[in-house]
Amino acid sequence: MGSGVDADRPPLRARAWSALAYGLPLAFLGLFFLYPLAAIVERGLLAEGERSALDVLADPLTREVVWFTVWQAVASTALTFAVALPATAVVGRYAFRGRRLVRSFVVVPFVLPTVVVALAFLALLPEPLERGWAPILIAHAFFNVAVVVLVVGTFWAGIDPRMGEAAATLGAGLWRRLREVTLPTLAPALSAAAAIVFLFSLTSFGVVLILGGPRYSTLEVEIYNQAVRVYDLRAASVLALVQLAFVAIAVWVALRLEARLGVAGERRPEQDVLRRPRTAGERIAVWASLGGLGVFLGLPLAVLVERSLAVGDGHSLAAYRELVRPTAILLVAPWEAIANSALYAVSATLLAVVLGGLAALAISSARGPRIVDGLLMLPLGASAVMLGLGFVIAFDTAPLDIRAEPWIVPVAQALVAIPFVVRIVVPTLRSIDERQREAAALLGASPSRVRREIDVPVVSRGLAVAAGLAFAISLGEFGATVFLARPDRPTLPVAIFRFLSRPGELNAAQAYALAVVLMAVTALAVLAVERVRLRRAGWL
Repeated sequence: MGSGVDADRPPLRARAWSALAYGLPLAFLGLFFLYPLAAIVERGLLAEGERSALDVLADPLTREVVWFTVWQAVASTALTFAVALPATAVVGRYAFRGRRLVRSFVVVPFVLPTVVVALAFLALLPEPLERGWAPILIAHAFFNVAVVVLVVGTFWAGIDPRMGEAAATLGAGLWRRLREVTLPTLAPALSAAAAIVFLFSLTSFGVVLILGGPRYSTLEVEIYNQAVRVYDLRAASVLALVQLAFVAIAVWVALRLEARLGVAGERRPEQDVLRRPRTAGERIAVWASLGGLGVFLGLPLAVLVERSLAVGDGHSLAAYRELVRPTAILLVAPWEAIANSALYAVSATLLAVVLGGLAALAISSARGPRIVDGLLMLPLGASAVMLGLGFVIAFDTAPLDIRAEPWIVPVAQALVAIPFVVRIVVPTLRSIDERQREAAALLGASPSRVRREIDVPVVSRGLAVAAGLAFAISLGEFGATVFLARPDRPTLPVAIFRFLSRPGELNAAQAYALAVVLMAVTALAVLAVERVRLRRAGWL
C-alpha cells in the first residue's frame, strides 16, 4: 500500500493530462504573445528619445485619450446590450423558422474589417453625424451584437424553463421572474459577454480611426499614431502598457464577478427548452425584436452591397468581374486573397479550438488556478498594431526568423480567437452537474471515460459555436495580419485595405465587392457549423 501522501495524489495519467491542458496553451501564449509584446516594449522603452515615460503619462493628450477610451467602452457595452438583448431572448427561448439564419446573420458584422464598416457608416449617416462619439458607439454595437446573441443566447437555450414556471405558479409576475430567476441564472453568460464587448470596445482601432476624426482617439489609435506615423516607439510602448493595465483590471473584475455569480440551474438540451411562440403577443414580440435587429444590422450591409455595384453613373458587376484578373495593387488576382483567407481561417480555427478547449478544461477544473483564465484573456486587450510590430521585431533573427513564414498568419489569428473559445466553453463545462461525474466514477468509469461520455457531449454545442466564432474572427482579423501577410499572399481584409488606399472608383468598388464576398463566406461557414451543432443536439 502507498503512503497517505501518495494516496492523495492524482494518478500519473491525470497529472500528465493536467500538465498538457495547462502547458500547451500557456506555452503558445508565452511564445507568440508575451515574447513579441516584451520585444516591442523593450525596443520602445530603451530607444533614445527626448521624452521619458513619465512625460508621456503626464501629457494632457494622454489623459484625454485614456478618459475617452474608458467611457466610450462602457457606453458601447451598454448600447450593445440594449440593442442585442431583445433578439437574444428570442433566440434563447423560442423555436421559429429561420432561427439558424438569424444566428448566422448576426455573425456577419462581427467578421467585417473595421475599415470597411466604418466607411459604410460614413456613407449611411447624415453629414453632421458621420464623425464623432455617437457613430463610434453605434458602430461598436453593430460589431458586438453577435457576442451577446451567441454567448448569452446559447447559454439561455440550455436553462431549465421549469424554474420560471414554478415562480409563475407561486404568483411571481413577468418582471419579478426576470429579476429574480432569469437574470441570476444568466449572470455567468452575461458577465462573459460584457467582458468581451467591453474589451473589444476598449481596444477599438479602425472604427475610431475613421469615425472619430481628429477629435476622438482611443489608446489603440494613439498607439498606431505614435508607432507608425510619428515613429515614437517609446510613447507607443507606454500607451500599450497603460492599455494592458486597463485590460488586466477589466479581466480581474470579470473573473471576480464570474466566481461570485457561479452557475445556477440545471442545463437541458435545446430541444427540451425551445418552444414555438404560442400567443399573438409572443409572435409580435419575436418578429418585432428580430425585425428591429435586422434593420439595425442590415442597413450598413446593404450599403456595402450597393457600393460594390456602384461603378460609373450606374450599377454593374464590373467590380466582381475584375476580381479574377491580376492587379498590381495585390501582385495577384483578388480571388487568391479569398483562397488565402479561407486556408488561414481554417488553420487558425483548428489551432484555437484545440488550445482553447484544453485551456477551458483546465480552467473549469475545481483545482485550476484562475490566473490561467486571466492570462488567456490578455490577447483580447492587446493592441493588434503593437502585436503585429512585435512579431516583426521579435521574430527577425535566427533561430526565430519566422516572420515571413506563411503559417505565422494563422498563429496570430488563433491568438486573437482563443479567448473567445475559452469564454464560450468554460461556462458550458461548469454547468455540468458534478453528481453525474461522481456517479459515473462510482460505476467504475475512468477519468478519461467520464470526460468522453459526460463532458464531451455536453460541451459539443459550445465547441461548435466557438469554432464558428473563431473562423469568423480569423477571416476578419486585420490589425496584426496587415503586418504579417506576405505581399503575394494577402488575406481578404488586407486586400480590401489596399484597394481602399488607392484612388479610383473601380478600386473602391472592388474593395466593397471583396467585403460582400467576405460576408457571404462567413454566413455559409456559420450556417454549416450551426447545422452540425443542431445535428449533435438531436434537432436534425
